[in-house]
This record gives sequence, C-alpha cells and structure tokens, in this order.
Amino acid sequence: MPIARAEVQAIFTLAHLSDLHATPVAPGSLRPLLGKRLLGWLSWRLRRGATHRTEVLDALLEDLAVTSPDQLVITGDLTNVSLEEEFLVARDWLRRIGSPERVTAVPGNHDTYVRVPRACSWDLWSEYLESDAAGRALLGESQGGAYRGLAFPSVRIREPVALIGVSSAVPTPPFLASGRVGGQQLARLERVLSALAPTGLQRVVLIHHPPDPGATSPRRGLCDARALCDVLQRAGAEIVLHGHLHRTRIARIEGPHGSIPVVCARSASDIGTKPHKRAQYHVLAFEARDAGAGTARFRVTLRARSWDPQTQRFVESDRPETLLAGPA
Repeated sequence: MPIARAEVQAIFTLAHLSDLHATPVAPGSLRPLLGKRLLGWLSWRLRRGATHRTEVLDALLEDLAVTSPDQLVITGDLTNVSLEEEFLVARDWLRRIGSPERVTAVPGNHDTYVRVPRACSWDLWSEYLESDAAGRALLGESQGGAYRGLAFPSVRIREPVALIGVSSAVPTPPFLASGRVGGQQLARLERVLSALAPTGLQRVVLIHHPPDPGATSPRRGLCDARALCDVLQRAGAEIVLHGHLHRTRIARIEGPHGSIPVVCARSASDIGTKPHKRAQYHVLAFEARDAGAGTARFRVTLRARSWDPQTQRFVESDRPETLLAGPA
C-alpha cells in the first residue's frame, strides 16, 4: 500500500535511550542460573549492580518530562540475563517512560541472553516493539494479508519520520555478546527502506548492535554487519541509531546519496564510575530546511543530556552536533 508524501513539520524531536539494564538479577532459586546466566549473575553481583542504578533512571524520567520529546526510542538491553521476572519489571519501566504510541523499542543481546519462550519474554513488550497500522500496511500485513504478530523489521510512521526497528538479538554461547540480523530480515528491511524512499519520510533505523564492521570486536559485534551495510548502501536511510557500546559515538556509512549518520548512545542508567560511560541520552531535533537538488531536506541537531553526579540530575552536555538527513 503506497504512502503519500509526508506533510513535514518544522520541528520534531526524538529522544534516543539505550542499554537501560533496569532490572535486578534476583532469581527465586539457583535453577534459572544454570548455564550462561550464572556468568551474568556474577557480573551483576560484582559490577553491573553497582553501576546501573534505578535512581539514575528515576532522574532520567524526570528529565524526559522536562525535555518532552515528541517520540522516544530505546535500542535494547532493558534486562540483564533474561530472567522471566526481568521482563515483567522491564515492562513496568517501559510504561513509566511512556505509552506504546510514544515509545518504540528494539531488543538487545541481554534481552535474549539465553532462549526464553516468547510468551514470557518479548511478547510482554510487544505493544512497544511491533509495527503500527500504517507500518503493517506497508509490509502487506493488513488489508490483504494476515497480521503475523511481532516481526522484524517493525515500521512505525511518526511524521516526519519512519521508525524502522531491526532486531539483532540472538542467543549466544558464554563469553559472546554478538548479534545477527539474518538473511530473511535483511531482505524485508531492503524492501521496507525502498518503499519508504519516495515518501519524504526520514527513515530512522533502530538496532542494538553497531551496523558498521569493525566498530567493536567480533566477540561483541554484528556478525552480518557487512550485509546490513550493503542493504543500506542500496536502499538508503537517513539515520541509524544503536546502542551496545555504552559510549557516545558518531560514525558514517555509505548510502546511495552520500553518507548515513550512525549514532550510538551510552547506557541511560550508568552512575558514572567511568566518566566517558556516565549515563546519557540524546535528543535529536529534525528541522525542515529549503533544499536544492542533492541537498539534505532536514537539519538534524543532536544534543546530549548527561547524568550529573553532583546535582543528581540530567543536564545538557557537550556541543550540539549537526547532522544532515534526507536528500531532496
């Protein structure tokens, strides 16, 4: 089903959060910790539990009420070791952050630390993960096709942007934190990006792992990053947002009309024992601009909001970064 060319707004703000790790690792017995989860539990007891703090997330919620972005996106890792109890707690955090109409999420590697039945894991968040009605129409999953439930990529239309959620979350053996998109999802993603290209919507791709090869070690990276970059080079996108690295990073990968900004946000809950990993989230402001041939249609300004341990609040930090998105 075609989508009419977007009636763009002058200003649209999008908050990017990632790697909340918002859930305690507190199994009711030792049985759930058998296997890889035991390593994650030890990591939580020795390090992560003291680093990722709910008081930081409480301050984050207060700051989001002040900045009041139009939409929020979360690029994975709400949980720690994928205990069934964690998915329930993470659902509560999602509800505190906002409604499914305002918040879009994709899963991270910690959200599939081990294999967990969908009914007691991601399905509890499905209203935050799945496509909206306009996205399902684009994917052919309504009005002529049966809606298949939660599937990736997801598509949500929030003019002037289209939020495209890609899942790189797959269970891995101990000591690995890698991800994979997979051939079937890559093919669907290329069709979605190509269908959205003529609409004028700014295609914002959400994924947990960094999409560019070499961004991190093979142990932690995206196994099919090269194949994903090939899709983006052919079909295009305006911006890619990801997490996983727990540090601020702005890179670029090649697209059909020039380079595509790739932006990583830090963990949103890190209390900051290492200053370069101190909790932060990004606010991206999309501003329409007059565009000549081959010129970006939007100026996107990225501002970082960082946890300040002295005031126990989030404050604006660093200089704003200007990104250009969307060829004419």
